[in-house]
Amino acid sequence: MKTLVKWTVTDYHSLIETGILGNRQVELLQGELVEMPPEGPIHSYITEGSVHYLRSLLQGLAVVREAHPITLSDSEPQPDIAIVQPPRQRYRQRHPYPQDIFWLIEISQSTLEYDLNDKKKTYALAGIPEYWVVNVRAHHIHIFRHPQSDDYLESLVISQGTIVSQAFSTIEVSIDRFWADI
Repeated sequence: MKTLVKWTVTDYHSLIETGILGNRQVELLQGELVEMPPEGPIHSYITEGSVHYLRSLLQGLAVVREAHPITLSDSEPQPDIAIVQPPRQRYRQRHPYPQDIFWLIEISQSTLEYDLNDKKKTYALAGIPEYWVVNVRAHHIHIFRHPQSDDYLESLVISQGTIVSQAFSTIEVSIDRFWADI
């Protein structure tokens, strides 16, 4: 029987601090180190444009973080976009915890299966209230809300119109803005 070593968040931080991981792009997901593929140009372009758009919409209401870690009980993933509670100074000594997070967004070009399965399960287990996966190839957005155990009770796929996040009921997010200028 094969036994895998599970890493804690503390172990993971120690690995980072000692430089053992070097220049490797990894994230901790449910106690396992997962190598992250490099971003393609379209992934970077959509992420950058979406972050700019969301910051303009949510100015003063939320902090919009781009490709930075969040800390969960047994994971420290790096979602492409995290919309978290202000003020930004709150995250000077730590990454956002689940209770700080309004919603998370993954821009999925080559990682759709991973984002719709492993990441979704991890975020649901952590109680992240809302999770979006932007499917770059199909030009639609998967929206997951109301976590329960390791899944979400509500699941939608939207390809046009607007989305209203649970956290900000008066703000409409245009789906077209995710695809602007591509």
